[in-house]
Amino acid sequence: MRILYVSTLEQGGPVTHLRALAPAIANRGFDVLVACPSERAAAAYRSAGVAATVLPLRHKSDVIGAARMWRTLGDADIVHTHDRRAGLFGRVLATMRGAKVVHTLHGLPEDLAIRLGRPRDGSPALPPVTRVRHRIHAQVESRLAALGVVVTPSRAMGEWLAAQGVPDSRIEVIGHWMDVRQHRPRARTQRMVIGVAAQLEPWKGIDVLIDACARAAEPACLEVFGDGSQRANLQRQAADRRVDAHFHGHVPNVREHLGELDLFVSPSRAENSPLAIMEAMAHGLPVIATRVGGVAELVDDGRTGVLVEPDNSSALAAALDRLAANAALADALGQSGALRVAREFSESRVLPRFTALYYRIVSSPRGAIAGR
Repeated sequence: MRILYVSTLEQGGPVTHLRALAPAIANRGFDVLVACPSERAAAAYRSAGVAATVLPLRHKSDVIGAARMWRTLGDADIVHTHDRRAGLFGRVLATMRGAKVVHTLHGLPEDLAIRLGRPRDGSPALPPVTRVRHRIHAQVESRLAALGVVVTPSRAMGEWLAAQGVPDSRIEVIGHWMDVRQHRPRARTQRMVIGVAAQLEPWKGIDVLIDACARAAEPACLEVFGDGSQRANLQRQAADRRVDAHFHGHVPNVREHLGELDLFVSPSRAENSPLAIMEAMAHGLPVIATRVGGVAELVDDGRTGVLVEPDNSSALAAALDRLAANAALADALGQSGALRVAREFSESRVLPRFTALYYRIVSSPRGAIAGR
């Protein structure tokens, strides 16, 4: 069975996921080729023992890129796309070539799940043109889903797809997997070191975290990993609120920095199933996160972490103070989180679901998905 994975991204959660998935599938005897946006990206896959080719898709009307993809599809049995641009081109062209189609929906248009005109904090509602764009995207996604199977790593996203009219038979909920690293809690200093890894965009809620750090009674420093359009604004906010925050920009491997932290926070206003949370849990870090999207499917409130409502800096500050004042509780949450990842999100538990899906759809009649 020949599987072509298509990704148009250089970095981010979808890329992290695919760099684990492609070699794991290849190691199980599948003929795997990854089409990715640059020679640097291709080299990363090749170093993991996976064949890769450069296929840049620069925008959603890149006709030249689409023509290159048509040639790259070749005799693939399955085309598995991993981001919006890849899914738009790949699903249509693969269907025309007679291949079966799988698309992993790692996320939504970034502002789609943020309040949709129902603000939590009194901020202006999303403009009508944005809401119209949301409805159009939902309709397009529903129609594209009819071409094959949509994989989503969270039940919450699967429910959203079903609400858009995608049949249950076209939705497959398969989580990410993560290897657990041995981690000993670092010696706590007078100030707790808080980490966050995210795009610096409005939907990630870093502004709420900075506000919470300013409100918290316990002293802390904030390490911010990631970059985006809001970086300058967030740096200004941290300075104005006298929060000791260090902005590191994009780092190639956040897991290498987790040992420097006491606590990991995900303050997002919208999420699917964030790999950053899983990485922190796998490292044994206590996690505070917002109760959005599929986060509650990862973090069991009070057992493997703490959940708070989004856009609530007071509740987040209280959670920070609680774990800063109780190192034993923080360590216990971190250890429980690592055990949960090892038990429920290991490669041996998740990967067989992908292989079973591939075999099932290849053996199904054209236009149908075989029963589960």
